Amino acid sequence: MSDFYSSSRPMPLDQADGLRRLFGGRRRAVVPLVANPHVAFGAVVLDRLAAALAAQGRHVLVVDAATNSPPPAELAAVDLGLCIETLSPQVAYLAAGGLATAYIDTRGSAAGLVDAVQRAHPQADVIVVHADAVDLARIFKRRAVRPLLLGADHPESIKHAYAGAKLLATRCELLTFDLLLAMPERSPRAAAIVQSLASCAENFLGAVVVHHALVDPAVDPAQAAELPVPAELARLLAAQLALDDSGFTPFSPAPQAPIPAAGPRRAVAHR
Repeated sequence: MSDFYSSSRPMPLDQADGLRRLFGGRRRAVVPLVANPHVAFGAVVLDRLAAALAAQGRHVLVVDAATNSPPPAELAAVDLGLCIETLSPQVAYLAAGGLATAYIDTRGSAAGLVDAVQRAHPQADVIVVHADAVDLARIFKRRAVRPLLLGADHPESIKHAYAGAKLLATRCELLTFDLLLAMPERSPRAAAIVQSLASCAENFLGAVVVHHALVDPAVDPAQAAELPVPAELARLLAAQLALDDSGFTPFSPAPQAPIPAAGPRRAVAHR
């Protein structure tokens, strides 16, 4: 575990290193995606989300840190960068199931995970963190983010999405959300599902569902890659990337804590 009282930033290696940190950095967007075990095609949605960002010229790192995600490789305890897989010229993937717990400091924050992956893969200008709501609450407690909820045409998936919003609203005072639905783009039920979730968020949490978009899991991935990004999804992503998180100063972890031993690695759905 990282110590809360450790320095909030790594010490510069030399004077030039300090100047590079001051003037050489670029703004990176971090998108929290709330994992939902009741969405059967969650991996497809994650793929499409990364592909849509890449289509906009972004270099994307997907940090797959949900409970049911593949665990990190054992080398994560030594060099996180060695565990990052290149899926395409603009998309990289890090299997990180359970990894957030290795970065929890004495105040319960796991914000150091974002710092660590940024250092491990500095070329990424968008980092998508796919994790359970409880872990996202630890990672993003002090960040100005708009969590992206995940749902489908299934009551349990919408209940779970609402529960995730409630946890993040309660623990982090995050009161705006976006919504991705894994269902056909012309589904007649989509509007009612969005309205139901938005009403519950407004009436019981004082929260707002700002944007929503549909991702049709039945569309062939090769065909989807040839099509333009749907207007609703493009609008949602543009709003996510425009969020100003500049006022946040993240914690940096002490030297990396031991990572729980990984079991046999499962096949990555993206490959």
